Amino acid sequence: MPELPEVETIKRTLAPHLQGRTIAGVEVHHPGVIAIPDADSFARILAGKRITGLERRGKYLLFNLDDDYGLAAHLRMTGRLVLAASVDPLPPHTHIVWYLPGDLTLRWVDSRRFGRLYLARKDEVVFKTGLKELGPEPLDPAFNSATLAAICAGRRRPVKQVLLDQRLLAGIGNIYADEILFVAGLDPRRPAASLNQEEVACLRGAIQAVLEQGIANHGTSIRDYVDGSGRQGSNQDHLQVYSRTGRPCPRCSQILVRVRLGGRSTHFCPRCQV
Repeated sequence: MPELPEVETIKRTLAPHLQGRTIAGVEVHHPGVIAIPDADSFARILAGKRITGLERRGKYLLFNLDDDYGLAAHLRMTGRLVLAASVDPLPPHTHIVWYLPGDLTLRWVDSRRFGRLYLARKDEVVFKTGLKELGPEPLDPAFNSATLAAICAGRRRPVKQVLLDQRLLAGIGNIYADEILFVAGLDPRRPAASLNQEEVACLRGAIQAVLEQGIANHGTSIRDYVDGSGRQGSNQDHLQVYSRTGRPCPRCSQILVRVRLGGRSTHFCPRCQV
């Protein structure tokens, strides 16, 4: 699933090409990917709307439209939003096509059809999606050690599960949680409440450093992810523990292990992470 760095990268690659453009028309090839409204209303409302800006909140990509409308996109497991010339053939599993000036299209491609689109008035979009339930943004300047300490306080759940809980902290998924905890030197199974002040500060620094590295590397492409121009990221070449089970730890050479934690594969160093 695209996580914060991937969605941020998609936003940054799409924004220069979409901001200020007016949607000429919309084709819906598979209405099941539209959560709200119905497919006919979706196409009718979007036709003629101008895209005034793009934002990201957690793992959601948000299109600001004129007439006080908003379009929220959640890519889930295999969703892609890719720009292409209108003459380019549609790839398999293309479910929505937006037509834009200059013979440009934006395609929603999703092999598993888990991704969802939400179109409504801006205030409605917040309530129709999970946006209103999201925790703080980890790259927000206001996100500090005190904020993270409050999130961890009293929680006996493993710290990795706390990082993955979107209601507590927005945008972190399985890949980046493993990398963050390795950089912080923390065992993912540790109860979040057991972290002391120094460990919380270290964890906050690791969260921001790992996410910023992911953005700088244009995201992690392991299976399906590409940016808004259809290009893969390179952050997979910089992963230190995720999906490296059985390999030596890059820090101490201990063999990396994998366990199941909250139903998710979790990769870590049993020596470095305490």
